[in-house]
Amino acid sequence: MDDPGRQVGGNLGAYAYTGEQRTFADVLKDIIADVQNLIRSEVRLAKAEVREEIGKAISAGTMIVVGGVLGMFALGFVLLTIMFALELVVPSWAAALIVGVVIAIAAAVLFMTGKQRFSEVSPKPEKTIESVKENVEWMKNQTK
Repeated sequence: MDDPGRQVGGNLGAYAYTGEQRTFADVLKDIIADVQNLIRSEVRLAKAEVREEIGKAISAGTMIVVGGVLGMFALGFVLLTIMFALELVVPSWAAALIVGVVIAIAAAVLFMTGKQRFSEVSPKPEKTIESVKENVEWMKNQTK
């Protein structure tokens, strides 16, 4: 009897019925190979997720560092302003105060932005965990 898949020019896959009985060892080898491929895929997914989260953390950390550095400059200008105000009590301190306040505002904005971005960073590879749960469920169904 001819195979209908071959009659229409189809390509039989490795699991197609070929008229031969597969041994238990062959089936077990195929299952082990599938599980190995599945594990490799999960590891690749986890690596990609971790890389993505590291990128977010670096961006947020940069914002916090820049905000901190600008905050230090702001503190310097505020202290300089206090010095000028106490020493001379002339308008030269007003210029230093304006510069100090502007730098302090910029530092606060950068710091808060970085802090918000850090709160969005997730150290857990959520997609990988969900995928592993699905794969475990699939493997349970295959062994029934």
